[in-house]
Amino acid sequence: MKQIIIVGGGAGGMMAAIRAAENGAQVTLFEKMKTLGRKLGITGKGRCNITNIADNPEIVKNIVGNGKFLFSALKNFSSSDTVNFFESLGVATKVERGGRIFPESDNAAEVIDALTKRMAFLGVDVRTNSPVTEILAEGRKIRGVLVDGKIIEADAVILATGGESYPATGSTGDGFRFAKRLGHTVTNILPALVPLEIEEDFISDLQGLSLRNVRVKLLADGVLVAELFGEMLFTHFGVSGPVILSLSRQAAQLLAQKKFVELEINLKPALSPEQLDARILRDFDKFRRKEIKNALVDLMPVKLIPVITDLAYLDETKRVDEITQAERRRLVDILRGVPLTVTKTRPITEAIVTAGGISVKEINPKTMESKLVSGLFIVGEVADVDGFTGGFNLQAAWAMGNAAGIAAAL
Repeated sequence: MKQIIIVGGGAGGMMAAIRAAENGAQVTLFEKMKTLGRKLGITGKGRCNITNIADNPEIVKNIVGNGKFLFSALKNFSSSDTVNFFESLGVATKVERGGRIFPESDNAAEVIDALTKRMAFLGVDVRTNSPVTEILAEGRKIRGVLVDGKIIEADAVILATGGESYPATGSTGDGFRFAKRLGHTVTNILPALVPLEIEEDFISDLQGLSLRNVRVKLLADGVLVAELFGEMLFTHFGVSGPVILSLSRQAAQLLAQKKFVELEINLKPALSPEQLDARILRDFDKFRRKEIKNALVDLMPVKLIPVITDLAYLDETKRVDEITQAERRRLVDILRGVPLTVTKTRPITEAIVTAGGISVKEINPKTMESKLVSGLFIVGEVADVDGFTGGFNLQAAWAMGNAAGIAAAL
């Protein structure tokens, strides 16, 4: 019977433990926190977005950090396999907007409990409050781990410590240090799925304002890099929300390259400039004797009006029947591209996931085994793999854990 050690009791670690035990291994899981699945418990705002209904090519497309590396793992454990797995454990699921799959209970604790019970049934030795301080290898072959000053030997070690985001859940970069000591390359660590800080002073006036159906462009040194359609939120420091989080990985990379990074918010993406101008003219006709600040209430949230008129160099007290064609054109231009200057991301401690990690070039994509150290397997966020919101990061963790657990036990 193979002796397998799992380092880290998150999504990938627990899946790996279950698969290894199901395939006849004696499994010991070490978790430094007092409970398992701390980060899993806060995903999806505590509801646990376990996966996405998307097919494998679409999942790969949404795992922007080395998604292609996961082709083999996803082939053997797709999102439908994830749903079947959890339903076999008694966790009923449902599909929501964007193909996101949640437990019907809307409770992440149910997911963690199901995984914990399955491990207990399989005889996995779970040791919480037990931080691993070193992964030991001899002659490029795994020997075991060091815990509380004691060497615990194993045939294989599965590294599933997470990245550096949300350190209160236990993800404090331990796995990166372990991997470096074993000779692995760790790529540049950056926050991903993280809010962005904005330079413009008017941001604080917009705090709490949520916008739907906007198109956001990301530019670097004036060149368009990416654009997405959806929802965003203004905060006291800058911007957040689904679209911003999805663009934040690229923004973080561009900022690290010392690029001048901007966002342009198209508040009316469904309208051409001509259509928007016609819409404004209709509003002006409706409010023909009003000041412009009172004539835009049908077009945008009230909080935005002073910001938009200021950016368009309009006197907000000017009556709409006095507005010139040139002034109206400036208003159209601003509504189709509110400029925001990105100064930095919020700290990695506030990021949902970590971009960067152990280089996937040094990991076997079929088994998740290290190409440098025999018997070392690498799963989850500790590897240089990350995706958009919507269940894609957890699907990556389940698929990697499945591959590693089976391969380590064989």
